[in-house]
Amino acid sequence: MKIGIDISQIVYGTGVSLYTKSLVENLLKIDDTNEYILFGGSLRRKQDILNIFPQAKVLPISPVMADFIWNKLHVLPIDKLIGKVDVFHSSDWSEPPVDAFKVTTVHDLYPLKFPRMIDPMVREVHKRKLAWVFKESKRVIVPSNTTKDDLISYGMEESRIRVIPEAPNLTKASQDQVQKIKQKYNLKGDYVISIGVTKLKNTENIVKAFDLARSGRDIKLLLVGRPAGIKLDEVRNVRNLGFIESNELSPLLTGSKALVFPSIYEGFGVPILEAFKCEVPVVTSNYGSMLEVASNAAALVDPYDVNSIAEGIEKALRGPKGLIEKGLERVKDFSWEKTAKMTLDVYNESK
Repeated sequence: MKIGIDISQIVYGTGVSLYTKSLVENLLKIDDTNEYILFGGSLRRKQDILNIFPQAKVLPISPVMADFIWNKLHVLPIDKLIGKVDVFHSSDWSEPPVDAFKVTTVHDLYPLKFPRMIDPMVREVHKRKLAWVFKESKRVIVPSNTTKDDLISYGMEESRIRVIPEAPNLTKASQDQVQKIKQKYNLKGDYVISIGVTKLKNTENIVKAFDLARSGRDIKLLLVGRPAGIKLDEVRNVRNLGFIESNELSPLLTGSKALVFPSIYEGFGVPILEAFKCEVPVVTSNYGSMLEVASNAAALVDPYDVNSIAEGIEKALRGPKGLIEKGLERVKDFSWEKTAKMTLDVYNESK
């Protein structure tokens, strides 16, 4: 088979970028039978895409152009640009027409479920794209049963959906790497870490809960990520590092005493697995994909209850060893090789 994959999103440093890169790398590693045609659209980052996948065919099509041509007008079949393929795996941003067995990954439904928490332009792009997914995609890959149930609630037939979990991208950093990152950011003493600074990540409740949980402890809360749609008041022992480079997350996470991740909603929750890999106890939400991913290996809390989050933080700080051991066992169930094999099985459904 000839399998076309849109890899346009690999250069943006997002969770979707890492998913696409890891999936394609592992597909190429495990599959020497099929031919892969990698397509990328970019006006200014052609070389960045080629640096990752030199064999990719990169055309001068920006995300805004892709949305207009493929989500709005829905013209210019992708076959005209990359040649005839048997399977086409579309991206997170645009949904081109194609004369092939179309597979799409839907990572989450938060633009539809929480429309007020997302930029209106981004929300409308996802709505347009999803409309074509519902009409044209023969198979829809989702990372969790939570996202599967969300799709079904919006009218997708269950028979078209395949649940394929994602996997961690980070590994545990060395103590030398931890010390270097702490020196860079002038971090002294112990800290817990929270990844993502948005309403959806529940940052305001995390800060309130930490203030309760740290009573009598010399410990800080590190927030990682640019604040989006949220205003943070200055709170003692809480520090926002803002945007950090991807290679800095592993040592920052490894050096922490806990990952505090009680999100309101996640399509999957990769940071939970990454904390497990880094041998860090996890505090996360007691429902949805977070519960699916963490199972019984985390301190599970009600994300809407500040006291519950505080109790979870205290549990992680008080008895980390048991949670770390459970996390290391749980993360064994996830790998990008396994994700790639399951995805290849979906491609083979076209035969």
